[in-house]
Amino acid sequence: MNISVVIPLYNEEESIPELFAWIKRVMEVHQYSFEVIFVNDGSTDSSWDKIVELSKENDTVHGIRFRRNYGKSAALYQGFKKAKGDVVITMDADLQDSPDEIPELYRMIMEEKYDLVSGYKKKRYDPLSKTLPTKLFNATARKVSGIHNLHDFNCGLKAYRLKVVKNIEVYGEMHRYIPYLAKNAGFSKIGEKVVHHQARKYGSTKFGGLNRFFNGYLDLLSLWFLTQFGLKPMHVFGFLGSLMFFIGFIAIVIVGATKLCALSNGLRAPLVTDSPYFYLSLTMMILGTQLFMTGFLGELISRNSANRNNYQIEDDF
Repeated sequence: MNISVVIPLYNEEESIPELFAWIKRVMEVHQYSFEVIFVNDGSTDSSWDKIVELSKENDTVHGIRFRRNYGKSAALYQGFKKAKGDVVITMDADLQDSPDEIPELYRMIMEEKYDLVSGYKKKRYDPLSKTLPTKLFNATARKVSGIHNLHDFNCGLKAYRLKVVKNIEVYGEMHRYIPYLAKNAGFSKIGEKVVHHQARKYGSTKFGGLNRFFNGYLDLLSLWFLTQFGLKPMHVFGFLGSLMFFIGFIAIVIVGATKLCALSNGLRAPLVTDSPYFYLSLTMMILGTQLFMTGFLGELISRNSANRNNYQIEDDF
């Protein structure tokens, strides 16, 4: 099979038939063998009924229905598990992503040998409240991930080599960072294609609000930390804990030495506990000990994790 199209959706009953007809038209023109996997993420409208109707008329249509809304990452994860095509295309169900982009995305994967090609909506039809945070988010993601050629990490229109989607785990809200996940899994040839972004035809966006902006940064921080120190937590917590304990210990020695010097010179020395530096030093030693123990416990958990030796292997003869 040439192409699997994975479409996560939530309450998109109006656009589903039109979107499938568009995809089918493109596939038939280019004579691709294909499947379309609709992942219904707990919709409360008649989206699932539309998918069932399409599946009865077309054996290329497959559906997955969640009992409740889990989010886009969960929908993509299940869609990736079911996909069988040599190239996997993801797109949103709101008709803002154009299926006419599929042939070129497919060509870039198959002929130019990209592992992943991400769409770049250079001209957007979203409100400023969405586009401005997106620009800030993407600038930060480029810096942290080291993937400097991508301008739109969160674009729903992407193409993947099949083995990429079978070797990454999309969870939580990590769909924003799939290129970063792919890079961490050893798929380094990541490209970008400028794609056409259309104004929403039906309904309103299902994603918005400040929580989307802040959650994106929290997820990025979490992914960066797991990438850098997930298998070696002692390297960061142990180092910081040891450093703080050492500084606190030296400081408390200085406080004690100051009093001893004063006493040896026959001077009246204040109590050690009267010095604020004593309490600051003690606090640093306690925090240092706690950080060190956090690293130690993290190391124990990591060494006993079922995934501690889960490495990405390209070939095995």
